[in-house]
Amino acid sequence: MKTTLLSPVTAGTCSLLEPVQNIAHGIVSRAVLTTPALRLTLFHFAAGQELSEHTSKARALVQILSGACQFSVSGTVRTLKPGDLLHLPPGAPHAVTASEAFSMLLTQVTEPAA
Repeated sequence: MKTTLLSPVTAGTCSLLEPVQNIAHGIVSRAVLTTPALRLTLFHFAAGQELSEHTSKARALVQILSGACQFSVSGTVRTLKPGDLLHLPPGAPHAVTASEAFSMLLTQVTEPAA
């Protein structure tokens, strides 16, 4: 069974916009591509779901694909909608609230140690 939607060793395509069935409650994630330095994950949030404030050692890019959410970064709340791209530097405290059902692509880049 494939653990990611794309293989890290061959070219390929996948749909990021396919609807997720039965997501009336909760958060569903799916690994798109994983390498030692790069991780792409597709997330689908049901309306009202939240991720509490946390940090990551990786640099992160959040791309909203559908719906809308409130993203708090270092205490500043931003409303994100389809087409928006949010950059999170390593260590930035962040949280997310799904004001409605939404989907996002999270890209995490682990930078080499200095």
